[in-house]
Amino acid sequence: MARVTAQQRYTARRHRIAALLAVVALGAAACTSAPDRQSAPASTSAAPAKAASIAIEPASTDPVSPATPVVVRAADAALTSVTVTNTATGKQVSGRTTPDKRTWTASEPLAYGASYQVKADATTPGGTPLEQTGSVRTLQPRVQAFPSFIPAPNVSDVGVGQPLVVKFDQDVADRAAAEKALQVNANPPQPGGWYWLSKREVHYRPQNYWQPGSTVTVTAKVYGVNLGNGVYGQTDRAETLKIHDSWIAKADGKTEKLQIFHNGQLVNTMPMSLGSPGFPTHEGTHVVSDKQPSIIMDSCTYGVCKGQPGYYREQVALDERISNDGEFVHSAPWSVGQQGNSNVSHGCVNLAPADAQWFYDRFGLGDVVEITNSGGSALPIWDTYGDWAASWPQWQAGSALH
Repeated sequence: MARVTAQQRYTARRHRIAALLAVVALGAAACTSAPDRQSAPASTSAAPAKAASIAIEPASTDPVSPATPVVVRAADAALTSVTVTNTATGKQVSGRTTPDKRTWTASEPLAYGASYQVKADATTPGGTPLEQTGSVRTLQPRVQAFPSFIPAPNVSDVGVGQPLVVKFDQDVADRAAAEKALQVNANPPQPGGWYWLSKREVHYRPQNYWQPGSTVTVTAKVYGVNLGNGVYGQTDRAETLKIHDSWIAKADGKTEKLQIFHNGQLVNTMPMSLGSPGFPTHEGTHVVSDKQPSIIMDSCTYGVCKGQPGYYREQVALDERISNDGEFVHSAPWSVGQQGNSNVSHGCVNLAPADAQWFYDRFGLGDVVEITNSGGSALPIWDTYGDWAASWPQWQAGSALH
């Protein structure tokens, strides 16, 4: 056996120690790398819970339009009770709550110049009760404007030429605001627009005659609307009209004939007499605005009074007004001999009694009488229903929104 020297034993021991240190180092490296292979522990802190609350709108302390609805909203809670009370009268405002009980909205307008107390109760999901109170004030107008309708709301059936008229009993300074509050819905839809005749009167007509069988609804949602200079709308109004069959009469001053068209088809031709050269009938599209079985016609209403040449005052039958300038379609037994060959009236369309009866039985409000070759001036746009005297571009220019 070979003898191991002291130097060899020393060298071997150094090698064992180095190997042991290498193993320890590898173990240490493995331990320190473990956290890199594992996710960091999740945070155990919870997000802060939202605070339940009740909000009342409008929140402004300034007076608001009475058309502004009161709205109550609950956050992270369910509404259990909402009352909005007029402090002067004690009357409560009705309202509706959404199915999720998060929102209550007033379903009726407030009054002008009034104060309201609002009280709302709610409950959180955990059963904690909440309460909120507030107040709302509405403005007081200098004056209120009432919107009248023509045709009147008791009229439900009109002809294809019928304009829609809204007349305010106060001057409207902000016509754009008023016009935005006026709506017309036609079924089937038809293009149309508003035209301001004055500070108080605005008309609506379609681009062309209404389609027979149409249903037309006009709505004036002017309550609470600022119409300018301290004038506010007094009330909301609406009416619905049915457009009946198309009845159009065409009166030609050259032929002295009145042709009647029903839904575009010629159904009758009558001899007639228009206004004499001294009292010519207005030319253009006229619309029937009234009909009476009998009226007293007095020339003094347009300036020819008793004692003056051309004066008359007599009872006339089967009258249909086509302008406010004294023009009617009516029975004229005294001019039957001239009907069909000469114009001898004071501006009216004269018909024989039997023909006048036929006309009266079929023509009504909104039906059309188109007059040509009468020798008269054009029917003014402001004369009752002279609306059709304007071309469509001219009509559109009369809107406050164009």
